[in-house]
Amino acid sequence: MNAPHVSTRPALSRRSFLRGAGVLVTLPLLDAMAPAFASAARTARETPGGKPRRFLGICNNLGLLPEPFFPQEPGRGYALSPYLEILKEYRDDFTVFSGVWHPEVDGGHPADNCFLTAAPHPGSAGFKNTISLDQYLAERIGYLTRFPSLTLGVNVQQGIRSLSWTGSGVMIPCEEKAADVFARMFLQGTQAETEAQVRKLETGRSILDAVAGQLKSLEKSVGHRDRDRLDQYFTSVRDLEQRLQMSREWEDRPKPSVSVPAPLDPASPKAYMDKVKLMYDMARLAFETDSTRSISLLLDSVNSPAIEFGETKTTDGYHNLSHHGRSAEKLKQLKVIDEWHMKLLAELFDALKAAREDGEPLLDRTMILYGSNLGNANTHVTTNLPALFAGGGFKHGQHLAFDRQHNYPLPNLFVSMLQRFGLETDRFASATGTMRGLELA
Repeated sequence: MNAPHVSTRPALSRRSFLRGAGVLVTLPLLDAMAPAFASAARTARETPGGKPRRFLGICNNLGLLPEPFFPQEPGRGYALSPYLEILKEYRDDFTVFSGVWHPEVDGGHPADNCFLTAAPHPGSAGFKNTISLDQYLAERIGYLTRFPSLTLGVNVQQGIRSLSWTGSGVMIPCEEKAADVFARMFLQGTQAETEAQVRKLETGRSILDAVAGQLKSLEKSVGHRDRDRLDQYFTSVRDLEQRLQMSREWEDRPKPSVSVPAPLDPASPKAYMDKVKLMYDMARLAFETDSTRSISLLLDSVNSPAIEFGETKTTDGYHNLSHHGRSAEKLKQLKVIDEWHMKLLAELFDALKAAREDGEPLLDRTMILYGSNLGNANTHVTTNLPALFAGGGFKHGQHLAFDRQHNYPLPNLFVSMLQRFGLETDRFASATGTMRGLELA
């Protein structure tokens, strides 16, 4: 039996090595270092063939009433459920799932933070989230657009909830004002503001240059395995430099112009549905102008009061209504709310289908996941999640019905989406492969 290798070389001090650069940059895990450190950079690249793909993940954290949502029959010839009847014009543009879940994602309401991460046990002490699907995409294709991603929300409890999480498990706050999102995308800043942003980007580039130079000198004093890891790290640094350069170039390019006025944000959180519609509009505009290709949108129904839309008003807060206890009056109001959600989703599908890119409907290049972290908000269960997947170049028009007692991993859909983006991966979170029964168009 071979004896383990023991280095007699003094352990490298990560801090002393970086002190000369005057910055703190995470190095890859080297045998010559203690304690361990890690790097999570990845290589960004374009979709094969150059055809842009896009992703919009929408989570309503109080879900939908299960009975009117789920169809009874599986397959392509299924009869539309009452809620899906509202989307009947687009039945060939979406797939509905039943019997799916995020394995081991429990904890009731905290599970909304895991809708795009599928990190287990969000309600447990010491829980740390993992990277969300939208940010996984942003790391790899985000440099292709002005904004790597957009993290949007409606009535979000800031600092508590978000769908977007970095690779190190840090929450990305939601942007809740459509007017601010519109300004970022389409209103040109002053010359002074542009120059200030450019200086920030150039500072970041110079820091990377300085650290890369010191890494080259370090390469001579470490072992073979460490040199391989440093080579991988150099690749990551070069990739980050490329993204910084792309960001620098975006600052010199004029923002796209659109023929719609800036939105006016409702003053009251009671105007929940109006806010949802505005955020759908912002997502559509972002995709139409190719301002980003990755968007998350959290509809924080838990944090929403009684809702007013048109001449309709609910008599109680959204959360309290969700704990209906089979009350006929509460169920009636929830059904009206759910139907409005379906109507707004139909409007989004219609707008994306009407928009064209290279002669193709924009919906065919946009993957939309609409769902919830709760299978039933009344009981807080996180199984049998309502999930609807539209567009993106897949064969739709079907109900993929899985076992409602022993659920199928929804993250398998994430793998299918990533592969549709042209990313070579067969894993994401608790996925076991691609989504069974979902085929490319």
